[in-house]
Amino acid sequence: MKNTLKEFVCSALNEAKNQGHLVLDTAPDVVIEEPKDEKMGDFATTVAMTLARSEKKNPRQIAEYLTASLSSRPDLVEEVQIAGPGFINFRLSRDFLRGEFRSALEQGEHFGRCEVGRGTKVLVEFVSANPTGPLHVGHGRGAAVGDSLARLMQWAGYEVSTEYYINDVGNQMNNLGRSTQLRYREELGHGGAFPEDLYQGDYIRDIARAIVEKDGDRHLGADDPDALGFFRTVSCDHILNGIKEDLGRFRVEFDQWFSEQTLHDSGKVEAAIQWLRDKGFVYDKDGATWLKSSAFRDEKDRVVIKQGGEKTYFCADIAYHQEKIERGFNLILDIWGADHHGYVPRMEAVLEALGHGSDGFQVLLVQFVTLIRGGEKVQMSTRSGKFITLADVVEEVGVDATRFFFLMRSSDSHLDFDLELAKKETQENPVYYIQYAHARICSIFKTAESKGIAFPALEEVDLGLLDQPEDFSLMKKVLSFPEVVGKSAENREVHRIPFYLQELVAQFHSYYSVHRVVSEDVPLTRARLLLLLSVRSVIANGLQIMGVSAPEKM
Repeated sequence: MKNTLKEFVCSALNEAKNQGHLVLDTAPDVVIEEPKDEKMGDFATTVAMTLARSEKKNPRQIAEYLTASLSSRPDLVEEVQIAGPGFINFRLSRDFLRGEFRSALEQGEHFGRCEVGRGTKVLVEFVSANPTGPLHVGHGRGAAVGDSLARLMQWAGYEVSTEYYINDVGNQMNNLGRSTQLRYREELGHGGAFPEDLYQGDYIRDIARAIVEKDGDRHLGADDPDALGFFRTVSCDHILNGIKEDLGRFRVEFDQWFSEQTLHDSGKVEAAIQWLRDKGFVYDKDGATWLKSSAFRDEKDRVVIKQGGEKTYFCADIAYHQEKIERGFNLILDIWGADHHGYVPRMEAVLEALGHGSDGFQVLLVQFVTLIRGGEKVQMSTRSGKFITLADVVEEVGVDATRFFFLMRSSDSHLDFDLELAKKETQENPVYYIQYAHARICSIFKTAESKGIAFPALEEVDLGLLDQPEDFSLMKKVLSFPEVVGKSAENREVHRIPFYLQELVAQFHSYYSVHRVVSEDVPLTRARLLLLLSVRSVIANGLQIMGVSAPEKM
């Protein structure tokens, strides 16, 4: 609807120019908005005020030039008014609204899909937690954001692939293996001091016990040169399997799990550095190898190979992102924790050096989560190993509530997660409030069926019977769903979906409190059932994007 109005306003501007009223040296940005007060109309534009300075005219005068043309389409616009300093308010033709609504119903369960991302091949990499411990709540928020963003972008027409990057190389993995080896020795009565810089969590003991149960004391020999490698591999595999299980229960699946080790084994790390060296972006200094990242707006150059030949994590990341480019992705989208904010400029420098422009690479930083119970902050410490895992939260409040709460605030904002609120079965709990609306509509349909009112086919219904203000308000809210999907995807803002659903459900409950849906007036009942069908479909589609279920009973 907004696009139709925008084209209409642009046509009126051109007509005013042809009549000599306007110059229009530069094309104006025509913005169509919804007034806060519905009494002002269905939509409004500020284009007259936007043009006032460049046209050197009073904005109301410009608005008057436009209204004559804008009043010429009664099939589209029922009323055009000038308000305040130059707002142009539109009230759409009710027949036009019903026609748009009929088109939405014809799209069925596909309503809401759009094509803003058509032709863009995007790789969304998210979670990518080091396989050194179970996923905590911060990882969970990143998982919910990444998975739902991928779903959202698919709805908006993007060609999306998802990926988990396994950091299975480096000192962290050696520390993991050493941690398990020491706990293994403890289990067999050969314990000693356990260094504070190793992994302290009980999950390490669990891995060690499993090795004892399977292999006994076979790996106890301190002189075994392969022992550390064994404990490192077993620990990594065990933890990674647990991560996969946790994410599966959380309804998060990846198209690919990509091992960092494969980059080293295939020689792609060395090849990427050599490629950059040939381009003049890598140099040697003080025994180390450096990337000229300062040439690409990073604050300083970065070490890629340390003195002595040890490759940095950054070095492998260069090869990984070159590999992404080689796979043909137009957009590389990385979702990282907020503690990686300092890493963004150097990766932007890498992508630019690799010839992949800034428009083709984007990092979303997901802010931290604070768990609240009974009004008090839940204390956590990853250093001591005492932290609440994603699995713990899912076990307590369920997948639906966990995903919804992770998504209902912008990912770049800190999130307070109220565990008690997430378990409430009242309208205070937003996920319950929305799911209840879906179930309530399903119940209304069953009530109609019990009264012998078969669910109507679209062509058998007179939508002209939907003539009340609340009918049109609900229609307009439903019809705005594709725009919400498109803008949310373009801006990478998943939180717009739950916000929209809460507004839609509030309107539905308000509508239901005013209008009886199932009545003795069968034609009107059928029309209202179709209106509620559209609401139910949008709720289900929005929840699907979020990875949240839409129950028929509650």
